Amino acid sequence: MTTPLVNASKHEGVMVLELRNPPANTYSYEMMCQLDAHILDARMDESVHVLMLMGGGDKFFCAGADIAMLENANPHFKYNFCLHANETLCRLEQTPKLVIAAINGHCVGGGLEIALACDLRIARANAGKLGLPEVSLGVLPGTGGTQRLGRAVGRAKAIELMAEGTTFGVDEAKTLGLINAVLDVPAAGFRAAALEYARKFVPPAKASRAVGFIKRAVTTGVEVGLEQGLALERELQQRLFEGQDAKEGLAAYNARRPPQFSGK
Repeated sequence: MTTPLVNASKHEGVMVLELRNPPANTYSYEMMCQLDAHILDARMDESVHVLMLMGGGDKFFCAGADIAMLENANPHFKYNFCLHANETLCRLEQTPKLVIAAINGHCVGGGLEIALACDLRIARANAGKLGLPEVSLGVLPGTGGTQRLGRAVGRAKAIELMAEGTTFGVDEAKTLGLINAVLDVPAAGFRAAALEYARKFVPPAKASRAVGFIKRAVTTGVEVGLEQGLALERELQQRLFEGQDAKEGLAAYNARRPPQFSGK
């Protein structure tokens, strides 16, 4: 049986999607097809509240697209390969469940573009380098990097980082705002620590449906006008009001509210 290029496993409400193509976990069309299928499975699975992406091993999260594959491909394949990769990452970005990139090694080129399509990014301390150095190959970051990096760090900084082909460490990525949390654990303990972080967003710790709707409101809202964003926010809020989490949450809040704020 062929070894899967994306290994999916579930851990108490967290689906871990592990990119597996040693040594650098580079992605191919086949890997993106598998990742796409798992994203759809996670969407439809009510027992999955959070998705977590990581790389197999402890040296690489992902070093981007398989260069050898691209060297042997014709322009027609390359265009449609990039199109499908973009569609896959957009599906990941639009899925109404929190997605965490757990960066356990070098995360460069298309690897960082995958991480940028995730909602939160955590990394092991001193895990490796991050960056979009595609300019050194005479191309641009073509899996959403030119769009998502600018949204993450601002227009001028994004152009600087991509035009220079800069790579940088985890601490600088944290300073730039690309990393939300740095986990100071040994490589062997990173997976467990990352899962512990992810479980903060799984019931009963958090109302994961509300977290997913927050994601949807922000992800879409920043791309449209304020009026349209507020309309989406109202619709998503109404759906939450109609659900059990909001009923239980409001009841619990009222039960613990000090008497002076109860209106009685």
